[in-house]
Amino acid sequence: MKHNLSLGKAESLEDFYQQKFKELPLDIGEKTDHFNVFRLEDCVLKPVTYSRRDFYKISLIRGRNRYHYAEKSLEIDGPTLMFFNPSVPYTWEPLCNEATGFFCIFSKSFFTGKVAGGLTDLPMYACGGRPAYRLDERQDEQVSGIFHKMLEEIKSDYVFKYDLLRNYVAELTHVALKSTPSESVYEHPNAKSRITAVFTELLERQFPIESPSARFNMRSAKDFANQLAIHVNHLNRAVKETTGKTTTSIIAERMLTEARILLKRTNWNISEISYCLGFEEPSHFNNFFKKQTQLTPSRYRTT
Repeated sequence: MKHNLSLGKAESLEDFYQQKFKELPLDIGEKTDHFNVFRLEDCVLKPVTYSRRDFYKISLIRGRNRYHYAEKSLEIDGPTLMFFNPSVPYTWEPLCNEATGFFCIFSKSFFTGKVAGGLTDLPMYACGGRPAYRLDERQDEQVSGIFHKMLEEIKSDYVFKYDLLRNYVAELTHVALKSTPSESVYEHPNAKSRITAVFTELLERQFPIESPSARFNMRSAKDFANQLAIHVNHLNRAVKETTGKTTTSIIAERMLTEARILLKRTNWNISEISYCLGFEEPSHFNNFFKKQTQLTPSRYRTT
C-alpha cells in the first residue's frame, strides 16, 4: 500500500485540503492563523496515514471507531470528544459505516498571543495526556451545539468572528476538562505488540525505493522512537520482547534486503544505491554490505 505522505514529514494544512477536497482555500497561503470546521458526513472517509499533523484537531465522533495515538490504541463506541496535537502521530480506523459528528482544525498560531497560557499546558495536549472524553447524551447535545455555532460563524462576515471561534474552541476544551476521561476508553491488551506493529509499518513505508533521488531517512531506533513520540528504550524493549530481535538488527535486515534488490534489479551505480539507502559515503555502504554478506556490493551484483 503506497502512502501519500513522505515518512517523517508531518501532514500540513495544504496536504489535508488536497487529500480531503482536492483544492485549497483561497486564503490558505495568506495567513498562518488558520481555522476551519466541518461536518464529518460532508467529508470523504479515506484511510488516514499514521503520522503527525502540523495542526491541531478537535473531533466529536459517534459510532464505533478505533484510534491509534502514539503507542496507545483507543476503541470508542458512542459520542466521544477527541483532541489531537502536532506532537503526537495518530491514525483513525472506522469500525462501522455510521460515523457522524464534526471536527475543527486550527494552526498553533491561531491561539498564539490571543489567549493566556499555552495549549500544551492543557491535560489533553500534554505529553502522555489523554485525548479522548466520552460524552453522555446531554454533553453530546451541548458539544454539537458548539460545533453548529462554529459552522454558522465561519461563513459570516462578522469582523471579530475568529475571536468568537477561539471562544468556541475554549468552550469545547472546558466541556472536556469538566468531565473525567474514561479509563475504559484506553485499551492496552498488548501495548508492546502494538508498538512493534507500528514500528514495522513505519519501516516498510519507506520501501520500495523507486528512484536514485529517493532517500531512506529513518535509519536508527531513535528516529523511529521520535516518530512514535516514545522513549527509544521503550521502543527497543517492545520490539525485543515481541520479535526476539533488536530494533537495530531489524532495520539492518530490511536495508540489506532492499540493497540486494537494487543491486540485482537496477542499473544504478553503487554510489547511487549507497545514497538512497542513507549512507553518507559509498565506503560505509560497502562495509555494511560486506559485514552482512561477506561480499562487496560489486561482487554480489556479478554473482
